[in-house]
Amino acid sequence: MIHLSERPNETDRRLTLLVGLVVVVATIVVITSAIAASASPLTVPLNDLSVLVMLTFMSAVGTLVKVPIRIRSTTHSISWNETALVIALALAPTSWVVLCTAAGVALASLQLPPIKLAFGVGKNVLMAAGAGAALTAADWDGLSGHPGDLLPPLAVAYLVAVLLDEILAIPVIALASGTPISQHFRSNLDLRIAGYAVRFGVAIGSLLILEADTRLLLAVPPLVLSLHLAYLTRVRGRTEQQVWQRLAQTTDALNVVELDEVLTTAVTRSAELFSADEVEVELRDADRIVRGGADGVTYDGPADEPTAVTGTVVPVRLEGHDKTVDVGMLRLRFRGPVTLSAREHYTLHTLASALCTAVRNAQAYAELARVAQAHAHDATHDALTGLANRRHLLDAGNAQLHQRHADGVTALVLIDLNHFKEVNDTLGHAAGDQTLTAVAERLRAAARSDDLVARLGGDEFAVLLRALPAPAVAALRAETLLAALHEPFDIEGMRISVEASGGIAVAPATGGMVELLRRADVAMYQAKRAGQRIATYAPARDTADLGRLTLGGELPRAVADHEFTVNFQPIVDLGTGEVIAAEALARWRHPTHGMIDPLRFLEAVERSGLLPAFAEAILDQALIAAGTWRDAGFDVPVAVNVSPRSLLDARFPGSVLARLRAHDLPADRLVLELTETLTLSQLDVVDQALTRLRGAGVRLALDDFGTGYSSLSLLSRVPVHELKIDRSFVTAMESSTEAAAIIRSTLDLGRSLDLAVVAEGVEREAQRRALWELGCTAGQGHLFARPLPAGTLLAALQRGTGDRTGCLAAALHDAGAVVRLPQGRRQGGQGRHQPA
Repeated sequence: MIHLSERPNETDRRLTLLVGLVVVVATIVVITSAIAASASPLTVPLNDLSVLVMLTFMSAVGTLVKVPIRIRSTTHSISWNETALVIALALAPTSWVVLCTAAGVALASLQLPPIKLAFGVGKNVLMAAGAGAALTAADWDGLSGHPGDLLPPLAVAYLVAVLLDEILAIPVIALASGTPISQHFRSNLDLRIAGYAVRFGVAIGSLLILEADTRLLLAVPPLVLSLHLAYLTRVRGRTEQQVWQRLAQTTDALNVVELDEVLTTAVTRSAELFSADEVEVELRDADRIVRGGADGVTYDGPADEPTAVTGTVVPVRLEGHDKTVDVGMLRLRFRGPVTLSAREHYTLHTLASALCTAVRNAQAYAELARVAQAHAHDATHDALTGLANRRHLLDAGNAQLHQRHADGVTALVLIDLNHFKEVNDTLGHAAGDQTLTAVAERLRAAARSDDLVARLGGDEFAVLLRALPAPAVAALRAETLLAALHEPFDIEGMRISVEASGGIAVAPATGGMVELLRRADVAMYQAKRAGQRIATYAPARDTADLGRLTLGGELPRAVADHEFTVNFQPIVDLGTGEVIAAEALARWRHPTHGMIDPLRFLEAVERSGLLPAFAEAILDQALIAAGTWRDAGFDVPVAVNVSPRSLLDARFPGSVLARLRAHDLPADRLVLELTETLTLSQLDVVDQALTRLRGAGVRLALDDFGTGYSSLSLLSRVPVHELKIDRSFVTAMESSTEAAAIIRSTLDLGRSLDLAVVAEGVEREAQRRALWELGCTAGQGHLFARPLPAGTLLAALQRGTGDRTGCLAAALHDAGAVVRLPQGRRQGGQGRHQPA
């Protein structure tokens, strides 16, 4: 039988009404039973009035022998009352059983508060009355009948008692504990049914013993006690199993990287796990408290806000197993008096340790994400004006062009300040910076919210116009932007007038953002030459575009005649000056135009369908060069840039591996440099190609790191071995703290992920030394060598520096010298270029 032994101090109105209703009905039943008992004498099989004492004693013992189960600050118990009721009803009339039950339960519950005592007595009285009525309806003739005839009526009476117990007790328990009624009906249902069956068997057995020989009743108490202890052990075992399962599920749920999700999970799961009225997590360093219960978070804010739940508080520190880290406190709150068991204390400390680890991991991830976001912002925004930079403009423009079919017309306005150099020369660079900042503010204010304003460098700005209803609207928007610069600027107490020229270009059908920017640039210079403020791009006046179309038509012949050649720029150990790799750079040796830079033909190659043949030609030349160097005693890996489009070709990995085998070159002597582009963000498409290449031993590098779509999630999925710092950061590192911070963070990231880091664009010895002191071990740039033909580079390796072959620069320190490293510098990985 389930009954209420404790409940919260705050009595709900519905709970009071329900308990009152039970007590009122029970009182009527008791009065009626008393009248009926006084009108009829007691007749029982034992022919002894002392049976009343025995019946009262049985009811009291059935109430006291119970299995306690705590839900929040309310304790529920499973007892033997229904067993005592069935035995009593078999021995005595219902009216006398009702009176004895009321007396026995009342004597066993004297230590409880009045309302709890009244409910316990009332519920058991109604159970006795209902079971007695069922027994009477079943034509009960007492114990004098055949044993087989005793079972059906007693079973009906017992079932009625059990149902009344469940129907009366569970709603009261649910209201008192604030938990769903259905949850209590389902909780441990199998154990409850088994317990009811066992107790009914005990009742039937006791009656049969009583009918055979009353002295055998002495064996009933030990049997009942044994069964009770066995049932208690089973319930506790089931509870232990459920608790450990919920603890494991809770610790798994804490394994997330978002701190808010960690705290929400901790609050809700802890409330369920410990059946607490409220759970509170306090983060000491953040001055933050999160409170709530099983239904969710109710408060998230400063730690000085008091809680509305008063009563028992069970605190535990959020510290690791070694107790060296303490991030805060976890508190369980109960509205009434609660004492946790030893198992619950152990569970609580285990959860606190797991929560401590989860909080620290989430905080570390948040800090890393914040730093990465700051670096990503710095990499895509101009440090002086805060506007988007060229890279951001190109990325945003390409993304816009990919969806332009749904967003109207896209156009670009390129704005160049006329005679800005005079401001710098006359007033100084500080005044020039103030002017640029003021221009940026006006352009930002004049642009629409959908427009992207960027500073491309120097005195050149650009505005990406998106979702225009028609191409002609671009000219009106450009007029508005330039009109915003018409009013003079107040700079250091002087009024300065700024003139500007603008070029407008509407997004072309092909060519992407690079082509759009080039066309806007052509239009801007058309405006300058014509003395106009604004000009719109005219294809007929674009000689550069016509030249590019001509080159595109010659690509098939160039591939067939092997006009594409490869030069190699060495990658050098910054400390020793030794060449540790070489990057292959494609060139077009045109029979008429001479050497053509790849920027002029790579886009045409990608669009022409000749990319596979072009890539194979470049890769063949690179592998031949690496084999030649190796035969000469210089085992120098070769790095080849990979077009993003190649990664979308399922044949590409097989082609690369076939050429490695054809040239008898180990796979780890080839490094494929991947550009941070939108294609790499389509990871589901390129994962298979990259995994196959890496699995075969080919090494992968992420080129121009920090300027594109790179992120922590990208690095976690792209299996690269190396990061290459973009030359723009190296160029600006001595004058820009942001650039230096990005380099430092990239090196720290490389060390953390065990990746080699190479700095591009090393032009001066001061840059080399600064990079080496930051922990960068490899670099390339004109300081060591410009791109060279394979044979020329081999000759340079053989010639070396001084008496050191294979070196292109003097070592920063003599061999064996003791070097004092700057504070905080730790040597990074030694590069994946070293021979295996």
